[in-house]
Amino acid sequence: MIFYNQVYQYTDKEEKNRIRIIDIDNPIVYFVELYGDTSMPKKVVLSDMEAEVQSGLLIPIPDPFAKSYDDKDLTKKQIQKRDEDWKIVSAGWDEYKETLLSKKDRDAAFEQIAQQHGITKIKIKRIFTRFWLRGLNKNALLPDYMYSGGKGKERKLSADAKVGRPRKYTSTKQGINITTDVKKQFDFVVNKYYRKKEQLSLTDTYEFLLREFYSDKYYEGDELKYKIWDDSRIPTYHQFYYWFKKLEDPQLDFQLRHSQKEFELKHRPILSNSTLETDGPGTRFQIDATIADVYLVSSFDRNLIIGRPIVYGVIDVYSRLLTGIYVGLEGPSWVGAMMALDNMVTDKVAFCATYDIEIDESQWPAHHLPEIIIADRGEFEGYSVESLINNFNLKIENTSPYRGDLKGIIERQFRTINGKIKRKTPGAIQKEYRERGDRDYRLVASLNLEEFTKIVIHLVLHHNQKIIEKYPLEKEMIVEQLTATPINLWNWGIANKKGRLQTVSNQIILRLNLLPKGRARITRTGIKFKGLAYGSEKALNEQWYLKMKNQSIEVVFDPRSMNQIYIPHSDGQNFDICYLLDTSEQYKGDFLEEIEYYQQLLQETKRQETNKQVESTVNTDAAIESIIKQATKQKKEAPFQPISKSEKLKDIRVNRQAEKLVNREVEKFDLTEKLKSQPAQVVEFVKKETPSTTQKSSSRLMDKLRKKRDEQFGKDD
Repeated sequence: MIFYNQVYQYTDKEEKNRIRIIDIDNPIVYFVELYGDTSMPKKVVLSDMEAEVQSGLLIPIPDPFAKSYDDKDLTKKQIQKRDEDWKIVSAGWDEYKETLLSKKDRDAAFEQIAQQHGITKIKIKRIFTRFWLRGLNKNALLPDYMYSGGKGKERKLSADAKVGRPRKYTSTKQGINITTDVKKQFDFVVNKYYRKKEQLSLTDTYEFLLREFYSDKYYEGDELKYKIWDDSRIPTYHQFYYWFKKLEDPQLDFQLRHSQKEFELKHRPILSNSTLETDGPGTRFQIDATIADVYLVSSFDRNLIIGRPIVYGVIDVYSRLLTGIYVGLEGPSWVGAMMALDNMVTDKVAFCATYDIEIDESQWPAHHLPEIIIADRGEFEGYSVESLINNFNLKIENTSPYRGDLKGIIERQFRTINGKIKRKTPGAIQKEYRERGDRDYRLVASLNLEEFTKIVIHLVLHHNQKIIEKYPLEKEMIVEQLTATPINLWNWGIANKKGRLQTVSNQIILRLNLLPKGRARITRTGIKFKGLAYGSEKALNEQWYLKMKNQSIEVVFDPRSMNQIYIPHSDGQNFDICYLLDTSEQYKGDFLEEIEYYQQLLQETKRQETNKQVESTVNTDAAIESIIKQATKQKKEAPFQPISKSEKLKDIRVNRQAEKLVNREVEKFDLTEKLKSQPAQVVEFVKKETPSTTQKSSSRLMDKLRKKRDEQFGKDD
């Protein structure tokens, strides 16, 4: 069936193959071919055209001129031209329709219409042609100003013709045309100077363009200078700016001038929503940490400032409900994240009660594990993530570095919490940089950690009941007139969406999987871990110290208290406790960082003492060598005595006795009050008769003793 104002296309023709039906007067159909400035109506038998349609030679196609215009988007000139032409067409088509459709009488009708409106016949033909070709409606007569000026097309330049707007204040110097070569120069300086980390301005880049290509070099002394060419030989800054904007690549420019990461974080197009990635509560949780913009004081002395606390938050992407928090001094680290995950599955009524805040479960109903946790690479790479994945069927998605926007929901909530804290809390950071004379906001800090935690809990409870602006409500939510608060979205999602939430029946098992793991070594002196010695009743009963010596086992530990470590059982539910032995008793009550510090300090002390020991050994060896050298020298200088080797060896015992007597005189204790200057008494030796066999030996001994005595006590003097 043929329809009025329908566009058809012939499948057996390559040119002039599209037509528009402009009138149907059974059994005749009038159409125009969709080409040319003055395409006139033609006629054909309706049944013939229907046969072509049925055979597939003529097929209906979408109207190529179908467009929707709003008058507020049109210029006054366009509206004026359209309305003037419409007066001509509407009156002429109503009065001369049959005549205009007839080929014999058509020219006469055009003549009469042209005379009525005082314009040429050819212009009348073009107006009606536009009306027929473009859809038989008023907007079909809009002028094609959008194609004026050759938009998007480059002009063909002659050698002496200057294109572009003439200069206002000069008539002789009109500048240069921007040729392909000039554009290459523009592209060169943009790549070399503008698209760099130094972030030169476009003006600076233009100046480098002139220096590189439109100047003469010369020297004044040893100094290189540049002479910029005349205005008629250089491109203007406006020409450079025009072509830069025409050919610019904003994404590439930003990435090269700043960084890919900053573009992805702050300037990339935002065409989606995190909620679209979920299909109900528990599908995805986001976890992140921030350093709160407030200084706290010590819990036992409010005059002691302890710095800024760490706030961890876990939020459900679908409902925006905060499902877990941690406020403390741990982190950002795995320990802080571990505490937030533990709080995530904790009953919030009992949790709030520990801070004297009474709530019912409907105010904070979250105590579940999700299907997926989106986290930073830092805390969730390694550690106990594998245990969470394998034992609780969790999926961990780590974001790229410096891509906080990938966890935009929790990041935005942190900004909200920090904003409320900064307005009301003493000790909050009011300025990033204090000016001279400003009061130090740290000095007015008043809240301790427990009080600040209470504030965060109240902010979480408030957030869970606050309406979320711009939340993408589903049709079913709108029909049920659901208010977009996290509590309502959480409850509605549980009732109407897929169930992704998991409950934890035994929180101790979860903590056993959250705590960090390590390898301990079994030795005769105990189970060694982190330089500490532990003992276990099971190890003692099963004689691990003898049977499993030097083997390693997996243990679980809490770095905040190293008093005990845990050996998990293979069933994943039970564990054995290892307690600190007396040999490591000095570290009882310390946390891992303190122990590592003490051990490092001990090693440093040993290294320092080792250096001293080496120095002492070197000096001792030097002193010994000096004594030996001196003794050797004195022996060489001693007067030569013609004594045979056998006599020297024969008198060793006699020499020893003589030396002993001399040493006794020096070493003996004198307990009297006599002055040391008093001359010593001389003991006269009485010569006794001895057998002939020993006479010679005794005589030699006595001679040596007398000689030593005289030398020692100065008898010769």
